[in-house]
Amino acid sequence: MPTRSVLWASIVAVAASHAAVGQKVEVEEVTLPNGMQFLLVPRPDQPNVVSAGWVAKVGSVNERPGITGISHFFEHMMFKGTDTIGTRDPEKDARYRAEQKAVRDEINRLVWTRQYERFLRGEIDDPWNPANDTQDIRVLRQRLDDLIRAQQGRGPAGAEAATIVKDEFDQVYTKAGGSGMNAFTSNDLTCYFITIPSNKLELWAWMESDRLNGSVFREFYSERDVVHEERRLRTESTPTGKFDEQFDAMFWASSGYSWPVIGWPTDLNSYTFEQALDYWNIYYRPGNLCGIVVGDFDPGAARGLIERYFARLDPGTRKPPPVVTLEVPQLAEQRMNAAGDFPPAVEIRYHTVPAGHVDAYPLDMLAELLNERTGRLYRGLVEGRGIAATATAYSDTRKYAGLFVVRAETRGDATPEALEEAWYEELAALQSGEVPERELRKVKNRVAAQNYRKLENNMGLLVQLAFSEAILDWREINEAPAKYEAVTAADVRRVATRYFGGTNRSVATFRRAASAPQREGAAR
Repeated sequence: MPTRSVLWASIVAVAASHAAVGQKVEVEEVTLPNGMQFLLVPRPDQPNVVSAGWVAKVGSVNERPGITGISHFFEHMMFKGTDTIGTRDPEKDARYRAEQKAVRDEINRLVWTRQYERFLRGEIDDPWNPANDTQDIRVLRQRLDDLIRAQQGRGPAGAEAATIVKDEFDQVYTKAGGSGMNAFTSNDLTCYFITIPSNKLELWAWMESDRLNGSVFREFYSERDVVHEERRLRTESTPTGKFDEQFDAMFWASSGYSWPVIGWPTDLNSYTFEQALDYWNIYYRPGNLCGIVVGDFDPGAARGLIERYFARLDPGTRKPPPVVTLEVPQLAEQRMNAAGDFPPAVEIRYHTVPAGHVDAYPLDMLAELLNERTGRLYRGLVEGRGIAATATAYSDTRKYAGLFVVRAETRGDATPEALEEAWYEELAALQSGEVPERELRKVKNRVAAQNYRKLENNMGLLVQLAFSEAILDWREINEAPAKYEAVTAADVRRVATRYFGGTNRSVATFRRAASAPQREGAAR
């Protein structure tokens, strides 16, 4: 007989399943004459606070070679302020920016011609490395650095010459009780958000409309060093970071998902102010933006503030062009063999489908069947065969394409080949027989509970709305649970058979280099 705790857990899971399938987030849509959309979700049960933000429907997939990483760079730029926020002298600040631009444009011209030619002839190893500068480029770099330091108040003239008020956006919000101000950029969207007291909603409307109306891209050149450092920490200094980036570039043959969100280093060095302004005028205009307000607020008052502040934004004249380059079918298995200071591991990928595709839901369910301590990967590779320290899977459905990933790290003397073969055995079982109803029911309950929990707090709901609206439609929040509930064992078997063939497979094998120190449990 099951214990009371097991019975109670089952009751809670089923209740969550029923609640999630029938969940309905009540959203009021507002669309201004300039095209900017807003999603309003009043929640008086979480008193006195509001999570507010906006999403730009642009990410790295909208970029092109030469400006990769510019969407993420804008995430940084949008915190640098306007002629109202972030400066004590707008006119002097504008002169600094104009002088910096003139110097940097000349540096770019010389690097793209002289230094690139030297690189192509094999005379230098990196056209952008200051150690390889010619004397005239070295002088220009020093001039640019002097201008940046003066603007920041770190030059010979000291603080009196400074025009920048550092982090003023954050200071204003913090003094008003705001918290958690941040942003993120993904392959398909860029989102900005904060939590504020309910009585500061007008401050948010003014602040955000001001930066959407008048960002001046302050510190446009110096901020590249910050992004380079971010790239170094997240990619170049992590054990497998560069290999993961290379694997992405190999896996995606034609689509805009082939380059990293943070961009390639030479592009980050190269894009100009004109290119940034052009990008801004296409992707940061009202018709490509959606504001989101969730929490304890009066909808009528919020509508008035939105119309008062955001209606002033110029709609622009150029609409975002469609993303037309889709991923080409993979015709043969691809492999990457990597060696470094990391535990032996394997990653296996398959091309699948974009978000909203009918097969996206059974693919998500298949990943859940494989995961957790009761999932097939843990039971089969970790507990059963005892060859894996960890084993996970996930389905990543993006706006224009998708992938399914299986990752496992070896245990003891096991090899990556053993992990790979064990996965194929688990896959064969999924392809040859249907998942038992009880196993599928358990996973459905877990997915339903997870979906429900994502909406419990204001910020969680805001982020879910941002992703749903940017990639599909915000209504997906209400419609997806029923689609997951409708997945059958036959659906799972069908997608496991359709997408997981050998010619659609890419495999990355990670081995510890002979020179790497032996470390127990080293992080990947």
